[in-house]
Amino acid sequence: MVEQSTAPVVENESEKVEASEKSLELDDKVESVREEDGETQHYVIDPEAEKRLLRKTDWVLLPMFTAICETSIGNARVAGLERDLGMQGFDLNIALTIFYIFYILSDIPSNLALKHFGSNWLSGLVIGFGLVTTFSAFMTSYQGLIASRVFLGIFEGGTLSALVYVMARYYRRHELVLRIGIFFGVSPSLAGAFGGLLASGLLRLPDFGIIKTWRKIFLIEGVITTIFGLVLLFILPEDPTKSRLLTEEERKLALARIDADQVIKTKGKKEKTTWPLILSSFNFITCACVLCYLLINMSFQGLSLFLPSVINSFGTYTVIEVQLRTVPPYMASAVWVVLNAYISARLKMRCIPLFYNTLIVVSGYTIAVSTNNPQARYAACFLILMGASVCGPMIMTWGTDNAAPDTMRAVVTAAIPGFGAFGAVMAVWTYLPTDAPNYRNGNTGNLSTSSTVCVIVVITALYIRWENRKRARGDRDERLEGKSQDEQAKMGWRHPRFKYQI
Repeated sequence: MVEQSTAPVVENESEKVEASEKSLELDDKVESVREEDGETQHYVIDPEAEKRLLRKTDWVLLPMFTAICETSIGNARVAGLERDLGMQGFDLNIALTIFYIFYILSDIPSNLALKHFGSNWLSGLVIGFGLVTTFSAFMTSYQGLIASRVFLGIFEGGTLSALVYVMARYYRRHELVLRIGIFFGVSPSLAGAFGGLLASGLLRLPDFGIIKTWRKIFLIEGVITTIFGLVLLFILPEDPTKSRLLTEEERKLALARIDADQVIKTKGKKEKTTWPLILSSFNFITCACVLCYLLINMSFQGLSLFLPSVINSFGTYTVIEVQLRTVPPYMASAVWVVLNAYISARLKMRCIPLFYNTLIVVSGYTIAVSTNNPQARYAACFLILMGASVCGPMIMTWGTDNAAPDTMRAVVTAAIPGFGAFGAVMAVWTYLPTDAPNYRNGNTGNLSTSSTVCVIVVITALYIRWENRKRARGDRDERLEGKSQDEQAKMGWRHPRFKYQI
């Protein structure tokens, strides 16, 4: 049965819309209606208990998820990877392209498998790409590099999207942006900074056996990642319905919190995955977020993959000096991401921080294109990484906020970074060796794509505002006609009372 609106009777159209919009927000309040043993029960959420649960979840999930980082082939490249494997010309670009192809292919199937098998699937992914990275230290040919990139793409493809999906099972929509901002934005930034520091430190160590230069980077980072993946098998929280992290009372509270955020109460149950649900996930907002992520990913990956090489072109530096100069831009972007995630959470808006951070990226590439001054171009790296680091998690959160039911959430959290990885493929071919040392073609291309993102963000925000007002007026209510309770539960974002997050 459809819940009755408690909005007051009003006279004119504008007041009707305002009252209806308020009625759409009723489920975000403190009371969750649940059914157990055929009886309807009211679970009243205690605000103090909710704060304690949120604090406990944060202290467990955020450090754990932020610790999962990626190996930087850019650092290995500067340390002599290409020379030792006999690579030349576009060989590295081809290897990176192959990695991203398999990354894209594995993303959505991996998240649907996670929905079915639980968190052990995510632990297996981390162990998998840790082992591949470890064995990459023993590569002796370009063919070996290609093979390692194939398997690394398969294992790493579903990792970040899996983390977002798991978090969406624990946090309410308005809480998600700060948490995704912390781990999704800070993790790559810290990975880049830590990768540079670790690489510079490892290169100072004496060689042992055949493990020299770049091989030390792969070996140590791979071993660390593998050990962390094994630990995750025992500590990674399961779904709130059976998580060992929570007590029985905390599980009830966790489920009530998620129910309070949904139009149709599911009591934590996941609907069956079907092709119609998967295909319906690609609505206007999802496609807009995928396109924005793809274009901004060109900016972030294009520069982060080749940042050591770009810095190397600024002057005559040693390998260790280049590695150390990659650290400050990443550290600055990590702080900037958290600040903007907090601002977005307070504003309860995603479009405004997303828009002005895209403008920051545009400013950075404008500087990179308009001058050859080494100091100015290094400053441009700060602007580009700071802006793009915010845009990635903000786009991811925007799409996840507006994804329902659970199958769509699994698909969307995978589709945005998955299809968005095409941007990384394009980035591989925008910073070519023939374009060094100024990389004018790559910077000009990224200036165009980041400018396009600004336009898409504005159009999407206007569309959401228009659609929310139509739902508030009751213009979408005919979608409920003839629908059973089970069918309404599967409507997700198409349900008339589902309010989009702008």
